Amino acid sequence: MTKLRAILVTGSTGQLGQSIKAIVADYPDYEFVFANRQQLDLSYETSITNFFEDQAFDIIINCAAHTAVDKAESEPELANQINHLAVQKLANIAKQQNAKLIHISTDYVFNGKQYRPYVETDTIEPQGVYGQTKFSGEQAIQNTLKHNAIIIRTSWVYSEYGNNFVKTMLKFGQVRDSLNVIYDQVGTPTYAKDLAKAIMCIIQGRAFKQVDFKTSILHFSNEGVCSWYDLAKMIFELANIQCHVNAIETREYPTPAKRPHYSVLNNSKIKQTYQVATPYWKDSLKECVIALKGKAL
Repeated sequence: MTKLRAILVTGSTGQLGQSIKAIVADYPDYEFVFANRQQLDLSYETSITNFFEDQAFDIIINCAAHTAVDKAESEPELANQINHLAVQKLANIAKQQNAKLIHISTDYVFNGKQYRPYVETDTIEPQGVYGQTKFSGEQAIQNTLKHNAIIIRTSWVYSEYGNNFVKTMLKFGQVRDSLNVIYDQVGTPTYAKDLAKAIMCIIQGRAFKQVDFKTSILHFSNEGVCSWYDLAKMIFELANIQCHVNAIETREYPTPAKRPHYSVLNNSKIKQTYQVATPYWKDSLKECVIALKGKAL
């Protein structure tokens, strides 16, 4: 097979985009192009058209998304444009260029009401605008690209970059004596660096390198289960921060968008198909906290 020439990474300033950028030196066989919002703005169709006018890629990794879950409730048209219509456009472009597409989706496509890890074929029932628009994006890809696309659902993403729960806890923990954190929402934190490595593992895998493989959905998160309360406690323990964490219920912290109470993902399919590593969540959290230690948050 001809060596893959170019990989486009959209949303290059986001958590996953920056995490992929941090590991590209480990993959010298690929030429990476990282596009930020100024270069490729998924909220404008003309921006997408103009970007691809004179550029072609072997692989498109779509990390860009409208991820402000609560804000999506008040700006559904923008969320739909970025998470659905722009994804439809990218799928069309991938088809025209004969490129392979890897698209990042979310655990929010589920209702969060079951009590076993979600598999890829479980019933879809988004509880808000964010989840619904992300699911519409999944459907757009599946309807447009019957082959050569992979949709990866993930959950509770954090990293050294941007804004996320881990960095927020580290900031607040240093200036407050106590914090209230929800204990009745359960899931699995996902270190963006691990997800970046998983994506590259997929790209290098024999199944992905086939000329024509069937489009599929995969789940990826770190292993294990915890609540936001458990996660906050572990962050402070690893960072040696003396901040008391009070466990509260979801009803005590109302938000515009409804959160799933249970969103643990089953990683069996991605591990079996692509031999992807899924580290334990506490081990990856420790790695991230160490990386952040001493840095300006």
